[in-house]
Amino acid sequence: MKNTKVLILEDNTIVGFDIKRSVQALGYEVTKCVTNYEETIKSQKDNPADIAIMDIDLGKYSKDGIEAAKDIQKIKYTPVIFLTAFSDEQTMQKAIDGNFVATYLTKPYNRESIAPALLVAKNRLNNLNELDNNIVLLKNGYKYDTKNNTLYYNEKFIKLSKQETKLFSLLIAAKGNIIEFADIEYEIWPNSTVSDSSLRTLLYRLRNKIDPELIETIQSFGCRLNIK
Repeated sequence: MKNTKVLILEDNTIVGFDIKRSVQALGYEVTKCVTNYEETIKSQKDNPADIAIMDIDLGKYSKDGIEAAKDIQKIKYTPVIFLTAFSDEQTMQKAIDGNFVATYLTKPYNRESIAPALLVAKNRLNNLNELDNNIVLLKNGYKYDTKNNTLYYNEKFIKLSKQETKLFSLLIAAKGNIIEFADIEYEIWPNSTVSDSSLRTLLYRLRNKIDPELIETIQSFGCRLNIK
């Protein structure tokens, strides 16, 4: 438990400090206690937390806790415990669409409810970690399942063609090292002579389905995958 890091988003600094003390008393490390969307994103980039406790209604701020919760998933998968008022039922329905929601606490919360909520979030994190041997985490919320050869963005399946899947699998297997274009052509078209444009077209199609930053091209030589 000592190594589990928690990020707290609460626009009321007094409430936030109280939550922080409760979390620390349970043996967790608090990365930061922030009050708005921008601080949340910055904190998660600078010192990624494993679990987040987030107030949904951030009052005067333009972006709420749901937006912050969704966007930190692009940095790292983070189970979220939402803080919500009874009047937030409709908002909660919007929030639970994300599979990152571990549970929620109603406000005003009691300190005794924090421990079981954190355990729920931690169990979700542990279940995910059991799959880590087959999962390669990539930049900007992407991950690849090497067992099933499937690509996901923020837990959503991205459909790739057979050749696109083969190319992506080759890049994954290279673990961030450069693969020469000649080797890619041999693996994808082993019994055929293909033009340079065939590989360029394949790379273009693949890039159109993902964040272009994932694949780095070394001109006239090869390409590699940007792995976390």
